[in-house]
Amino acid sequence: MKYRRLGNSGLKISEIGLGSWLTYGETVGNQNAIDCIHQAYELGINFFDTANAYNGGEAEKVVGEALKSYSRESYVLATKVFFPMGDGPNDRGLSRKHIIEQCDASLKRLGVDYLDLYQCHRFDEETPTEETLRALDDLVQQGKILYYGVSEWTAVQITDAVHITKEKNLRPLISNQPIYNMLVRYIEKEVLPVSEKAGIGQVVFSPLAQGILTGKYKPGQEIPSNTRAANENINRWIKSYLNDEVLERVARLEGIANDLGLKLSQLAVAWILRQPGVSSAIVGASHPEQVIENVKASEVELSNDVLTEIESVLKEIDGFVPIW
Repeated sequence: MKYRRLGNSGLKISEIGLGSWLTYGETVGNQNAIDCIHQAYELGINFFDTANAYNGGEAEKVVGEALKSYSRESYVLATKVFFPMGDGPNDRGLSRKHIIEQCDASLKRLGVDYLDLYQCHRFDEETPTEETLRALDDLVQQGKILYYGVSEWTAVQITDAVHITKEKNLRPLISNQPIYNMLVRYIEKEVLPVSEKAGIGQVVFSPLAQGILTGKYKPGQEIPSNTRAANENINRWIKSYLNDEVLERVARLEGIANDLGLKLSQLAVAWILRQPGVSSAIVGASHPEQVIENVKASEVELSNDVLTEIESVLKEIDGFVPIW
């Protein structure tokens, strides 16, 4: 496993991280999830990402249970705050009240004394950005979090936040967690340049496009019954990918992978790791074998000729944006 600095900070994270969205504490049994986390750790992954909203806090509990087997200083633990955690008017968003209360709740569920990275899961239109940033800065001062970042903020929102941290002498943002993969590349136009200028690293999620970039879905064929897309509880996240136009291009990408002796998933993750500004690609896994397969992408070197060939395919689906 290789490690990269997270933005301009001194924090080093594995270039492949393990996430828990839509899986741990919900669709994957707890022991299986723990086995995946243990497998990831043994393969050198030190970056583990979750969120308080994942299955109402259950994912945090599973991640915390798995990681208690290891010394706290040996891994980097990230979680997030924003989405509703109750029915009250203050049980959501990025107000000082919600951030402080949910940080304490996440620490309890995870069974740790501090978080390495605490991220704003979305932008809050109803809370002044300065209030949010001051709350996060105070949590750093208290030792409850070490660094903070954002997720799915626009270039303008990131720019405003960076300006406030400098103007008010607050600790800087070090991370952004956007969706980014071969099919969804909107961050390249504005978010990546703004982040690079500000020293913010990308810890991207869904590098396999919710499984589309594994090659399991074929154009003109029914959805396999044992796949995520067949699960009525979560297939809303990926149904926008499932059209023959996209799947035909994915099949061509799989042909490129086959020529290189790779699985499509490995090609997709290796491609992400070649993109500027990316500190880590966060993969999901429901079985330890998937962790092993994804980690191999860290060893893949893609030539400029291969990257050019990939780009020629991707240009044909440029602008495709999933509803997720």
